[in-house]
Amino acid sequence: MSDTILPASLRAPRSPIQFYFDFSSPYSYIASEWIEAVAARHGRTVQWHAVLLGVLFQTAELKPAVDYPLKRDYVLRDFERSAHFAGLPYRQPIVFPIATHQAARVFWYLNEQDPSKAVAWARAALRAYFTRGALLKDPEVLKALATDLGLDAQAVEAAWQDERWKLRLKQVNEAAVAAGVFGAPFFIVDGEPFWGNDRQVQIERWLNSGPFKRI
Repeated sequence: MSDTILPASLRAPRSPIQFYFDFSSPYSYIASEWIEAVAARHGRTVQWHAVLLGVLFQTAELKPAVDYPLKRDYVLRDFERSAHFAGLPYRQPIVFPIATHQAARVFWYLNEQDPSKAVAWARAALRAYFTRGALLKDPEVLKALATDLGLDAQAVEAAWQDERWKLRLKQVNEAAVAAGVFGAPFFIVDGEPFWGNDRQVQIERWLNSGPFKRI
């Protein structure tokens, strides 16, 4: 007897891809531009998580790559090269890295209302910083970005100052650490962790055929 193929409506839903990013991470910017398409090709959705690399690095006893003199020139070159390889515009921000806690709090404020609004905010903010050098730590820049997206700039400003969203971001970072996240971009697919923008090919294969097998 041949296998019966169930219609999509009757198949068990597949778990979302967990995508952790930081607004000051060039590789997060690049990954943010491909992760949704990869997920869609395999019938998945994506849950975005704005985190703070500073918190993750502190927990993991790491430092940003640009803080190592031997690595700095290379990674600055690789940021641009990787973006262009992906067909994306890129301009290295003059001020780099920057504090991103305000932009991250806004993300979680919007996520509670509508996750699609939060994703739109994340994409717009990442593009603004890595293609125009918009300082996401500047309140006026954040309010202008909110206005461009049709958001209430005053409500957005109130959100990043609100203790509720400060606590929410703290909880998100703690949950990320508990899940084993130590950098960005970081992906968890069916419980399997993948770190870095350069994991795209492995993620695609995992989504297509499941766990890798030894030959």
